Amino acid sequence: MTAVSGATLRDGGNRPPRAEVGSEADVDEQIFGALFDGKVVRRFGAFVRPYAGRLYLAMGAVLVFTLTQLAIPLTIRRAIDDALLAEEPSRSLLGIVTLGLVAVISINFVANFVQLIIVGRTAEHVLFDMRRAMYAHLQHVSLSFMDKTQVGRLMSRLQGDVNALQEFLETSVFAIGDLVLLAGIVAVLLALDWKLGLLTLAVVPTLFAVRVVWLPRARKAFLRARETSSLVNGALAESINGVRTVQGMARESVNFQLFDDRSYENLQTHLKASQFAQVMVPTVDTLTGFAMAVVVIVGGNLVLNDTLDVGVMVAFMFYVQRFFDPIRSLTMQYSVMQRAMASGQRVFEVLDVPVDITDAPDARDLRDADGSVEFRNVTFGYAPGQPVLKNVSFRVKSGETVALVGPTGSGKTSTMALVHRFYDVWDGAVLVGGEDVRNVTQDSLGRAVAMVLQEPYLFSGTVAANIRYRESEASQETVERAARTVGAHDFIMQLPDGYETLLEQRGSNLSLGQRQLISFARAIVADAKILVLDEATASIDSYTERQIQTALKRLLDGRTALVIAHRLATIRGADKIIVLQDGEVIESGDHQTLIARRGLYAKLYAMNYASFDDLAEDLKGPA
Repeated sequence: MTAVSGATLRDGGNRPPRAEVGSEADVDEQIFGALFDGKVVRRFGAFVRPYAGRLYLAMGAVLVFTLTQLAIPLTIRRAIDDALLAEEPSRSLLGIVTLGLVAVISINFVANFVQLIIVGRTAEHVLFDMRRAMYAHLQHVSLSFMDKTQVGRLMSRLQGDVNALQEFLETSVFAIGDLVLLAGIVAVLLALDWKLGLLTLAVVPTLFAVRVVWLPRARKAFLRARETSSLVNGALAESINGVRTVQGMARESVNFQLFDDRSYENLQTHLKASQFAQVMVPTVDTLTGFAMAVVVIVGGNLVLNDTLDVGVMVAFMFYVQRFFDPIRSLTMQYSVMQRAMASGQRVFEVLDVPVDITDAPDARDLRDADGSVEFRNVTFGYAPGQPVLKNVSFRVKSGETVALVGPTGSGKTSTMALVHRFYDVWDGAVLVGGEDVRNVTQDSLGRAVAMVLQEPYLFSGTVAANIRYRESEASQETVERAARTVGAHDFIMQLPDGYETLLEQRGSNLSLGQRQLISFARAIVADAKILVLDEATASIDSYTERQIQTALKRLLDGRTALVIAHRLATIRGADKIIVLQDGEVIESGDHQTLIARRGLYAKLYAMNYASFDDLAEDLKGPA
């Protein structure tokens, strides 16, 4: 933190060491890889293939457009030499040539219009397909990947990098026309006058020499620019999501300085990339000027000496100017291609992130299973060699309410995550309804287990839509019944539009307690056999908590409940309490039994949730 806190703005002072800013880029590289993927174009082609017919039509239009580009100067040359400057000028021939020129220009316009429309629409469809594919994949990637990936970085790939590939598709089709135009101009120049043509093209080797030096440096600059953009997006998303903590801890200035440093580095990399992208334009313009000068000086002398027709020289002027247009265009398209290669690498690396949690080929449906849960010698962790749970075993009968308690970091939340198979165990097995969760379909397991977390997440939409989030076809009567059960109906009816009130981002127009009540109602509508409550009442006031406790007694009738609670007073009525410490089960029993043992549970209960007088009463037991 020393380096960060010492950072100051650009108007004076030191910056943090570069490694401080680039460290997250290293994480990004570890997750997604750093090497150039030579298969980007082939992978991109898989998204383009469904629209191959459209693209062939577009390429045909591009070729027609290119041929008309080549025909226009020849037509003008014909009008000058054969109609205007001929020994016997011919008005009729001039009229025919003029009509031909109008026809060529008209075909040029139509072909250009067709290619732009088809390529633009096809690129938009490909963009749509790629975003759908990325979104669908990210919905199923393992939580272990999401745990170490910033949302802002994924958004950068989903938006900016996909846009770069769209731009690449649009320009690559036109690049075919530019290459044909370039080759056609060279052929026509040499056919009209090969000596003047060779002299005019003498500037081309200089251009290629400049490009050889420019290409590798440009690619490196484009790649670095995309990386720094990702860093800025990640930092921005993190600061926005954690704005309450930032303001609460008075971290505004420190966070701004760190963001300012990342933004400044992003500015520098984009300026450098922009310089490389633009440096070829003045180079090409300068060479165009030299070539035009050659045509004017040398060609003019040839015309004066009657060894070159005026129309040929005029055609040369047109072709020389057009000759460098495709070169300039191809140079810019190469810049686009370099950005697309860097972006494509990042996009396809996201699509290649393995989905660790998948259904087995013979996975069974859990529809008719009971609500029992069992852990058999489960060992699990998030990092190799660092187990969070160690040989954990316990059984929860169908319809029982079992609470998991223990110090922070003891493995309670990890245990709950394994019930829903957010992760796979390292060793042992987790059974739901008597079936190993690895042998049942994830869809049926999701129907069997409903979770209510400490921090409720509400989505944009109405209150009713959030309550029926799991069961989108649930009736309004079912929604209201669930809300009444948890005591949410009254405050919902006081909202401007009742159940049809639109929630702001993450339900920010509701209090935290109200958001939690809605998440409880959502779990009720899901009607799952197993209800997982992960510190679900930690953010609710005592009065609301009593309402929920009363509602839960009705809700849990006939259902299995797994409860994590730091307020131990709230789980005294559980059928069984399992005490975890350092990832191991050290105690198990009901409230009275564990209090009588005077073990860890009794200490936690006495220290945090009860006075010593209450503890003494508990130790006496019922009268």
